[in-house]
Amino acid sequence: MAFSIGGRLIINKLSNEGNEANFSLRLISATKPHDPSGNGLVKLQNGGSLEGSITSMPATTLEEQYGYYVYFRWTNELGIPGAFQIWNHGQTEFFLMTLTIDPIPNLTTAPIYFVYPNYESRLPADQAFSVYVPRDDRFGSQKLNEFLQFFPKSQISFLKPFVKTQLVTTGEEEFKSFENVRDVLYESGFKFFVPKEVLDAMAARSPITPPEDGYVPLKFPIPGIIQANLDGWMTDEQFAREMFAGGNPVVIRLLQEFPIKSTLDPNVYGDHTCTITKQHLEKNLNGLTVEKAVERKRLFILDHHDSFMPYMRLINSETPSRAYGNRTVLFLQDNGTLKPLAIELSLPHPKGDQFGAVSKVFLPATQGVEASLWLLAKAYVTVTDTGLHQVASHWLNTHAVIEPIVIATHRHLSVLHPIHKLLHPHLRDTLFINAIGRQNLTNAFGIIEDTMLPGKFSMEMSSVIYKSWNFIDQALPNDLLKRGMAVKNPKAPYGLDLVIKDYPYAVDGLDIWDAINTWVRDYVSSYYDSDQPIQQDTELQSWWKEVVEVGHADLKNKPWWPKMQTREELIESCTIIIWTSSALHAAVNFGQYPFGGYILNRPTLSRRFIPEEGSEEYEELVRDPKQALLKTITPKYETLLALSIIEILSSHSSDEIYLGTRDNPNWTSDEKALVAFEKFGKRMGEIEQILIKRNKDGTLLNRVGPVDLPYTMLYPTSEPGVTGRGVPNSISI
Repeated sequence: MAFSIGGRLIINKLSNEGNEANFSLRLISATKPHDPSGNGLVKLQNGGSLEGSITSMPATTLEEQYGYYVYFRWTNELGIPGAFQIWNHGQTEFFLMTLTIDPIPNLTTAPIYFVYPNYESRLPADQAFSVYVPRDDRFGSQKLNEFLQFFPKSQISFLKPFVKTQLVTTGEEEFKSFENVRDVLYESGFKFFVPKEVLDAMAARSPITPPEDGYVPLKFPIPGIIQANLDGWMTDEQFAREMFAGGNPVVIRLLQEFPIKSTLDPNVYGDHTCTITKQHLEKNLNGLTVEKAVERKRLFILDHHDSFMPYMRLINSETPSRAYGNRTVLFLQDNGTLKPLAIELSLPHPKGDQFGAVSKVFLPATQGVEASLWLLAKAYVTVTDTGLHQVASHWLNTHAVIEPIVIATHRHLSVLHPIHKLLHPHLRDTLFINAIGRQNLTNAFGIIEDTMLPGKFSMEMSSVIYKSWNFIDQALPNDLLKRGMAVKNPKAPYGLDLVIKDYPYAVDGLDIWDAINTWVRDYVSSYYDSDQPIQQDTELQSWWKEVVEVGHADLKNKPWWPKMQTREELIESCTIIIWTSSALHAAVNFGQYPFGGYILNRPTLSRRFIPEEGSEEYEELVRDPKQALLKTITPKYETLLALSIIEILSSHSSDEIYLGTRDNPNWTSDEKALVAFEKFGKRMGEIEQILIKRNKDGTLLNRVGPVDLPYTMLYPTSEPGVTGRGVPNSISI
């Protein structure tokens, strides 16, 4: 028999400032699953709504003793209310003392409301930083204020319609020249008008000072890539150098077979064997044959073919982008630098996927239209590399895969557990920055979809790539071995010989990896003297069970997961977690603005195909190759959005805690742990000096490159701001 009960929710609050609270409240059923029709939601009888929740009304004199109240009706179809969520929509915090459900069975006038019909919802754009995570996982007030003081960049998701309007109104949607790019971004800047009421509303919610005339300025710092050399980014040497000493140094791999084959299913996609031939490559192999170059480990590949080709038809037909799957083959020269030998650009066959790809090969050139085509080909490669970097190297392989570990650690390891104490610094702010990312960056119609090549397929691509993710391969030595960038050698430092001796990311990274591993080994060994205590540790076992079976449920049956039965498995797992949260994230995050802040160097979009000979676009390429490039890559609107975000993502807050340090010197009273940590901190200081010395070694040509931009991504410490260096303990930005 159906029934309904009216009730009153009495919220008692304490506010020292006497400000009235502005909040939303949601009841959640304890016995019925949530469904998109609004199961478990209640709304004010006499108040407004916000994204399907309820907003409080100020208490009347009659109810001052209770604080705030709302009336509701609850039916048996909703089950038994067992929990609630409450959101604070004001700037002033309030302390929630109690929430009491006071049934009023004869209350028949309060209507039932069912609300938001979709599974996924977003806060309004002007409340982007009000997204809920547990209090201890939110940014501290200092960091949040610094974040918001990046106005208008921190609010670009909310302000982007006004940016677009200004560009369309003034007819300034395209960059006119390379000089105009630099003027708009770093010299004169760009201003756009925002109505006063919008600015006032933002100022009421954020610590910002809106401009009096309503014209909001956007201006960016000069990125490192052009600080010393305006044109060095155009060289083949720098193009190659950024693949292993740039913002995405984790994709390039050794070429171990020729011809280059595809991993795509031929029954679905046809033949995708690479069309780069021996003749293409041997023109620039300094007398070597391809076979000899492969045998001597002198050929490398940046392969963005198989990951993009299943989506290329969709991207090119359902988004504004026009792009190619691509493969770039490079040669290791005697001086230790790489030079590109050939680029293959591929499109799905017009007759259908089962017919394979239509491909064209481009070779290096320095003069004539061939040089212009080569410059365009490099741009297409960089566009795909930038897109893959954002959805895979950065978001997926650091932010996303660590979040389940953060949650499992909070749920299953008490704060007194030694592994909780070990990992706690490496969990800081990750839930909150990920929540902000889902609200503003990776969401539908968000900044990533607006500004990066994969567009609306970004998260789907990320999910597909995740299917081949492997926890064990996140260990730096395993990653280098898997990509063929190192070979095992028990007599070599760290047991590896690097194939490219001057591979800055790998050389610096191995120093840090070993330091983390030594610290974890010393720490774990002081608490677990054998395997048996690990097997008997119920907290530890439940923690790891959730990491594997819940946090990574779709991969839970993979055989590579550590079983968490031995000390070695615990040491390896904790080392991987700390490495991923600190150094790996630093390597793929803090170079975004130094390398990508100049959109010509790291374009995020391509908007038209290689021009066909005889076409108007081809004649423009012959006549003005720079203008042709500008019309091909990221336009002004998307550039302004992209740079606003990557500048913030590349910045350190003033309260950042770096690897080898802790915010609380009294984090443990265990003397052995304190001695081991002091040793770790000292080692990180030594590593920083070693890295500085390497960058001053003129024989290591990949450390600085033609743009005179040293590889500093893995320097352990940093000043606040965009520095291109610093390894924070955690994924905190």
